[in-house]
Amino acid sequence: MDRITLGRTNIMVSAISLGTWSYGGPNVSSGKSVGWMGQEDKDSTEALIRAWELGINHWDTADVYGSGKSEKIIGSIWDIVPRDEIFLATKVGWDKGSYEHFYHPDHMRHQLEQSLKNLKTETIDLYYLHHCLFGKKGEYFNDALNMMHRFKEEGKIRFIGISDWDMGKIMTYVAKANPDVIQAYRNVMDDDYESSGLKAWVDQKNIGVVFFSPIKHGLLTGKYTKPVQFPEGDFRKNIKDFGDKEIIEKMMENRVLLEERFSHHSESILHGLVDSLLIDSPTGCVLLGQRNPAQVESAAKLGTPLSKEDADWVKALYRK
Repeated sequence: MDRITLGRTNIMVSAISLGTWSYGGPNVSSGKSVGWMGQEDKDSTEALIRAWELGINHWDTADVYGSGKSEKIIGSIWDIVPRDEIFLATKVGWDKGSYEHFYHPDHMRHQLEQSLKNLKTETIDLYYLHHCLFGKKGEYFNDALNMMHRFKEEGKIRFIGISDWDMGKIMTYVAKANPDVIQAYRNVMDDDYESSGLKAWVDQKNIGVVFFSPIKHGLLTGKYTKPVQFPEGDFRKNIKDFGDKEIIEKMMENRVLLEERFSHHSESILHGLVDSLLIDSPTGCVLLGQRNPAQVESAAKLGTPLSKEDADWVKALYRK
């Protein structure tokens, strides 16, 4: 597994890192499906162990993935996997607790202590503000950031991150937050990395960057042969593209083209989709959800950036 230096953290992490959102299982929050169906705890545990064996050393979770379940599964394996060999990230923000807004300082403290307990660790390597909803006028931002710095001073976290689905929202706060790492939504269909200004900021400041949902929850791989409706509790229920016949057919066509173009690679489809995101981000890695050992083994074959010619070709296939 190729490794990159995660910006100014100076930490070497696997270019393809492990996302554990699915390990929390199905979940509904505020009436919205936010989890994943069909995940077995045994698969999750075995995937973590296999990831460690294959050198995938950067694991990402969050306090709300299964209301702590994902964190607890990770925390259960330190008798097999040496804790100091894993760069461990989790997040705070989507659980309001009993408060009327996100990021109340007292609740942030509660969530941090619970994450430390769930993960069975004294220190979290990378702790993210999970989203950029800091009030209508950003009125809760300063308190949230101050708490993050307090956690760092106490030695309970090592690095501070900021995350959001919308790169524009990240850009609103990135200068004030001055994070060590940014986590942003990016794939070859939905890609505002350069146009939002985020790429320029990352390059200028030597910030670590982590891209999540690189295959758009599996949609881009072309494995779906017809529109699909996911059950309650599964986040994919909210993604309308899964129900669009034309998009499904286009993904299937692109799958064939990827297989032909990258036939030399044992993971031709993932190689095209995922490794195309690495050519313009030397301080960046890609979070790929790996739900079982077989998926880990596939991920471990990735991480070598495409040529610019190949990456441009792939991105053109998915241009809207």
